[in-house]
Amino acid sequence: MDLDDYRVRGAGGAKLSGYEPDDNGGFERSEAEAELPGLLTRMQDLQERLYAERKRSLLIILQGRDASGKDGTIKHVAGGFNPLGTHVVAFKAPNELERAHDFLWRIHHHVPPAGHVAIFNRSHYEDILVPTVEKLQPKQVVEPRYDHVRRFEELLHDSGTCVLKFFLHISRDEQRKRLQERLDSPEKHWKFDPHDLKARAAWDEFTAVYQQIFVRTSTDDAPWYIIPADRKWFRNFLVARIVVRELERMDLEYPKSPPGLAGTKII
Repeated sequence: MDLDDYRVRGAGGAKLSGYEPDDNGGFERSEAEAELPGLLTRMQDLQERLYAERKRSLLIILQGRDASGKDGTIKHVAGGFNPLGTHVVAFKAPNELERAHDFLWRIHHHVPPAGHVAIFNRSHYEDILVPTVEKLQPKQVVEPRYDHVRRFEELLHDSGTCVLKFFLHISRDEQRKRLQERLDSPEKHWKFDPHDLKARAAWDEFTAVYQQIFVRTSTDDAPWYIIPADRKWFRNFLVARIVVRELERMDLEYPKSPPGLAGTKII
């Protein structure tokens, strides 16, 4: 499996129709689930190096339609990180204070400091996506945000933050099944939001805006990956593999020991 097959490259790579939501990468479920614990162990080892080095950081952005598995990915993949150096934030509709500032104000506050990992459940991309589809803001307000986002992520990269962006790609039929399950299971009623049905009715409109986001904001320094999300086990496995690869590429090192430690005995 070539991980870069899932990376958005150019306008052609931004078309969601080019990615199968039920893709399994040629793996059997048993294979992926057997390998995942080792990936999570490797993630935690690399995170410890990141934390000790205190020079760089990692930002993971999760976007996707309702029921695509953002919470599940955080639980089963990001749960492999040590909580000591990890910050998870779920972005909802901006509140009154946040609306009184520029749209990136509330985002920048949660960017990970050196040595840390941050995971965004939704992100600044909601401030392009929702206002466009629901026509909450005029085009002249939303359109410049593509450039603002690109420059913002360039700033993060230049400041030592590795930015990884994952779109969890669920099919319309699988989303229907998962939403229905939330309605049919009393213990999952809390997960159901009637607004999800409104968003589902605008499926094609959201697809069009997401594709614009991918083609205009996927860069070498802040790439988008389209993650097949119909199979939860493959979704988790693929995200974990990509995160491990990117942490390994950072060539993280433990700091050198301070001078004078050689031969020291604790008494």
